[in-house]
Amino acid sequence: MNLPNKLTIMRIIMIPIFITLFFVEFEWHRVYAMVVFCVASVTDFLDGFIARKQNLVTHLGKFLDPIADKMLVACALIAVCVTPPVVTPTNVYYILVAVFAMIILSRELMISGFRTVAADKGMVLAADMTGKIKTVTQMLAIIFLLPVVEYYAVNPEAAEVVYYVGFSLLAAATLLTIVSAVHYLVRNKKVLEG
Repeated sequence: MNLPNKLTIMRIIMIPIFITLFFVEFEWHRVYAMVVFCVASVTDFLDGFIARKQNLVTHLGKFLDPIADKMLVACALIAVCVTPPVVTPTNVYYILVAVFAMIILSRELMISGFRTVAADKGMVLAADMTGKIKTVTQMLAIIFLLPVVEYYAVNPEAAEVVYYVGFSLLAAATLLTIVSAVHYLVRNKKVLEG
């Protein structure tokens, strides 16, 4: 097994560690969960970079990498959805964060199905720059939002700023999610022909 595939498997193994750290309450547990999420996110970029740079792309990697990415993001978005907003009105932010998560996860399911149809036709669809920017933006949003409750206990004013930054990034990621999905489908419309 090559290094990129090991990094992908490591990312999958980090998901239950992330979930445990997020939900098992102890001092700064959400900060530790965020650190694990950061490390897992870095492996997401490293595995693809190494695989392409060193010509180590494998069928296992093509299968596992997108699944690992979607599992990590789905779990993190759900964690963000259950994180209490530290700004008011809290119910508005709860609802908006949940809607953003639903849009992002729905897009991932739709594109996965689209890629399955493409693969069945022997087509390989590469991610475009909009999709990559979307991924970075949503990961940054998650990094800001995950530990905000712990920050609030120490410095409420700073925590509110962190929350607004994370929320704004998540809103931007949602917009990029929609734009990248439309761009992806239009650019590859031949997949649905015939």
